[in-house]
Amino acid sequence: MESIERRQIVLDKLNEWGFDFKLYEHPPLPTIELALDYWTECCKEEDAVHCKNLFFRNHKGNKHYLVIIECHKTLPIHDLEKVLHQGKLSFASPERMERCLGTTPGSVSLFGLINDPEKKVKLFLDKDLMEAGHISFHPNDNTATAVIPNSDFRRFLELWGGEYELLDLDNIA
Repeated sequence: MESIERRQIVLDKLNEWGFDFKLYEHPPLPTIELALDYWTECCKEEDAVHCKNLFFRNHKGNKHYLVIIECHKTLPIHDLEKVLHQGKLSFASPERMERCLGTTPGSVSLFGLINDPEKKVKLFLDKDLMEAGHISFHPNDNTATAVIPNSDFRRFLELWGGEYELLDLDNIA
């Protein structure tokens, strides 16, 4: 599937659900480092919290986890492994990203869960995101950023209906 098709699926779903969002188009931004420079100009009027989206699989390859944290934070993966009791985690392959989230490396986001109707991916969220005024994510395409208010972020979680858990990154161990 082409990235523009991936984006349109997300935008169609956000419109269907009546979400209030702003879309910012930009050059491909596959890493946080590249995105931070752009977001400073692009989304400054939104005062949005930007996210780092990490997609893991367990060592058996039968469980998948989407971990979303504020973009400046780090995730102690070994501590997360202890919390999950799933053994060693590794980043999911591009093929798994496509199969589980309908997206590609550098474009993983909350909105990939739209493509997981069976709710096989477990979501872990930085607890601080629940207090953000606005939050930004790629719409499954790293040539755009969608900014949504926190109320729609919370509504997305309800409408998606999958399992999620809040992470306190200050006390994860």
